[in-house]
Amino acid sequence: MIALIGFAGAFIVIAALLVGGVTGRVIDRSRAQAAADAAALAGVAEGRAAAAAMALANDAVLTGFAATDNEVTVEVRSAEGTVAEATAERRLEGFGGG
Repeated sequence: MIALIGFAGAFIVIAALLVGGVTGRVIDRSRAQAAADAAALAGVAEGRAAAAAMALANDAVLTGFAATDNEVTVEVRSAEGTVAEATAERRLEGFGGG
C-alpha cells in the first residue's frame, strides 16, 4: 500500500512538471508571436527601424524583414529564443473597404 501511495505521488509530481513545461512553451510562443505581429504592423506603417524598435519593446529582436509596396513580413526571436513570423498588409484607401 505504501509503495502504491509513493508511486501515485511520483506520478503526480511528474505530471505537474510536464504540464508546467508545456504551459511555459505555449506562453513563450504567444509572446514571440505578439512581438512579431506588433513589429509587422509597425514595419508596414513606418519601415524597418520601426519594426526593430517594436520588436525590442516586446523583448524580442528583429531577425528578418522583407517589404513590398503593400506588405511587410518580419521574423523575430524572443528573449527565450522562440522564433515567430508575421505579415502585415497596408490597405490602400478606396480599395477593399479601406
